Amino acid sequence: MVDGNQRFIDGTTLHYKFYPHGDTKDIQDQEPFAIVLGCSDSRVPIETIFDQSFGDLFIIRIAGNIVAPSQMGSIEFAISKFKTSLVVVLGHSNCGAISATIDECINKTHLSNSLYSITDRIKPSILPLIDSGLSNHELTHKAVETNIINSVKQLQSQSPIIKRAIKK
Repeated sequence: MVDGNQRFIDGTTLHYKFYPHGDTKDIQDQEPFAIVLGCSDSRVPIETIFDQSFGDLFIIRIAGNIVAPSQMGSIEFAISKFKTSLVVVLGHSNCGAISATIDECINKTHLSNSLYSITDRIKPSILPLIDSGLSNHELTHKAVETNIINSVKQLQSQSPIIKRAIKK
């Protein structure tokens, strides 16, 4: 990682050109055009999949792209501070947090309290689907979609700052 960071500083990255707008010295102020609430999954590098660079996106990552008070606060911060008007809730296929929640619901798996703080927020997206007759793959896919929809609804209904921003 140290070598990778040095290549990044030197502008000689092996995989991506992170700063197409010039070098990093040009980035003094944040002016993100979008806020992304996404999963922590290492297979979903948000700047990369949207082909964006430094300062373009205000990213909040948490397993299962759930909406908890700190995530809501981070989104409200970006809306208030940077006047960012686009909020994206980004889910993804094969989400481990979704799979863990499905496993907990079906097999009554015992998790740590910290993990329950995540799965408890995902359960409302999964419980209505458990007895639907879907295959495990279909259940997981539908749960990912439902979790995104529920997260968007939570953001729209539980935050006065987000509600005001939507009306503008």
